[in-house]
Amino acid sequence: MTNSVAKLALLGFCILQVTSLLVPQANARAFLVFGDSLVDNGNNDFLATTARADNYPYGIDFPTHRPTGRFSNGLNIPDLISEHLGQESPMPYLSPMLKKDKLLRGANFASAGIGILNDTGIQFLNIIRITKQLEYFEQYKVRVSGLVGEEEMNRLVNGALVLITLGGNDFVNNYYLVPFSARSRQFSLPDYVVFVISEYRKVLRKMYDLGARRVLVTGTGPMGCVPAELAQRSRNGECATELQRAASLFNPQLIQMITDLNNEVGSSAFIAANTQQMHMDFISDPQAYGFVTSKVACCGQGPYNGIGLCTPLSNLCPNRDLFAFWDPFHPSEKASRIIAQQILNGSPEYMHPMNLSTILTVDSMT
Repeated sequence: MTNSVAKLALLGFCILQVTSLLVPQANARAFLVFGDSLVDNGNNDFLATTARADNYPYGIDFPTHRPTGRFSNGLNIPDLISEHLGQESPMPYLSPMLKKDKLLRGANFASAGIGILNDTGIQFLNIIRITKQLEYFEQYKVRVSGLVGEEEMNRLVNGALVLITLGGNDFVNNYYLVPFSARSRQFSLPDYVVFVISEYRKVLRKMYDLGARRVLVTGTGPMGCVPAELAQRSRNGECATELQRAASLFNPQLIQMITDLNNEVGSSAFIAANTQQMHMDFISDPQAYGFVTSKVACCGQGPYNGIGLCTPLSNLCPNRDLFAFWDPFHPSEKASRIIAQQILNGSPEYMHPMNLSTILTVDSMT
């Protein structure tokens, strides 16, 4: 009898030990990432799509010096935010390695090529559209609940930091993809922006309904200033007017929509990041930030290295830290660090209603 009691006690102790390993520590915070290629860290590597970054020289400055699926020479913005949080960057949701304790640290659902609208990026075929990313989020909750129980899962999701980056592809890879595109024939640009914002609002509201309570929402960058658009639409190196007009319409309306949504839910659940201004700071004065150029991509070909994809046969700059853009569309790691610092510490001009450092301080007191 005594032996049986001892065995039961030992079994109970072991169960408690295993459970304690799975339950996130009090100071840990899950990090959930949604969006497009600016924040994708490898999901598209598991898909049959042309929107992928799994070849050299992508990842040339990553710690492993190998491509990871990130559209960067090294780290991207989710990595840099994770670095500040002192934890590993969340793994791609499609990775078979994402399980147990790694699942409790969060997940990256992002997929290159997607937009707010489901018809954005159709040329890339098999990508994880935002509606599917939200379905995966629901699936993620079930998986976490299976590990730690529903109550702890809800605590983890409610306390998670969430990042979502969408919008640029709805213009570059939809409205302006080809002359007389279906959406450009359906909407004038101002009406299209209103429509896209209304659809984005549904996405964010769904995210809130699924339990997200701290969501960083980035605007579009200065879409007309990326090397790809300079190569196609600019004769003198000036930013493409129409795409800049689109960004100037979209971003203020995004901030207003977020303000209205926060009023509706009664809290500062959504934080607007003015990534257009963050980019324009170093695009308009690259030398002030240590860049030699903000027009020419490090990796590419043609005018401004802005034509086609970054491949092993592309032109490749020897020092990526001197270039604001890594490839025709995406910032270099150094430029991403500048953006991440503004997300962390930026003034209300950049972060509304507060920056990430303030969020972390406020949330640590609750």
